[in-house]
Amino acid sequence: MKVRVDDSLCHGHQACAVAAPTVFGADDFGNAVVLIDGELPAELEPKVRRAEGNCPEHAIIIEG
Repeated sequence: MKVRVDDSLCHGHQACAVAAPTVFGADDFGNAVVLIDGELPAELEPKVRRAEGNCPEHAIIIEG
């Protein structure tokens, strides 16, 4: 699984970082960024899916 954040949708609520702090962080403007390049470890998948579901703007996109 890979994950990305649609910068045009993110408003910086950081719900993703609360759900999956090892995967999501913030840029200089407070918007979400993915901290892991490439494939995510399988054990992080439930947290990433929770983060996706908790994003108020639906800015998290799971690929694969």
